[in-house]
Amino acid sequence: MAAQLAAAGVRANAVTYAGLVLGFAAAAAIAFQAYWAGLALILASRLCDGLDGAIARIHGKTDFGGYLDIVLDFAFYGAVPLGFIIADPGANAIAGAVLLLAFYVNGASFLAYAIMAEKHRLKSDARGEKSLFFTTGLAEASETLAVFVAMCLLPSWFPVLAYGFAVLTAYTTVSRIVLAGRRFG
Repeated sequence: MAAQLAAAGVRANAVTYAGLVLGFAAAAAIAFQAYWAGLALILASRLCDGLDGAIARIHGKTDFGGYLDIVLDFAFYGAVPLGFIIADPGANAIAGAVLLLAFYVNGASFLAYAIMAEKHRLKSDARGEKSLFFTTGLAEASETLAVFVAMCLLPSWFPVLAYGFAVLTAYTTVSRIVLAGRRFG
């Protein structure tokens, strides 16, 4: 699919932007309690997230493309829980806020590690060719997608799923901090 899009002249950044638009549309659908529509839009958004890198490898990767992909992914990851919070603030606000905090701190630990890895000239292709150094963790993109799918399929379980995933995300953050202490300490 990426080869056909690239051959048609579609650029990676356009697909990245499309993924964000679809992700925000998913959050809006969820906010209006249209969970099946939200699920379909989440899946379409993540398809774009997978295609943009493949298209970039065909047309030629750019630093801006890597930057854009990371920033817009973070926006997507914040938008979906926000949709659930808006859908039912009484039931979802605190759990959603806890999940967003976990995402925020995890994102900071991820980016700070990448900065230090660059400073120390560390390289890794364990997760494929990326724009910056990726550390592995228990809560990553695939796991986040699985949890978002579960939230759409079982919206009344959002608080339980959000708290549970916040714990896994926090574990990932703590693991990364420990790794950074060992590597850079």
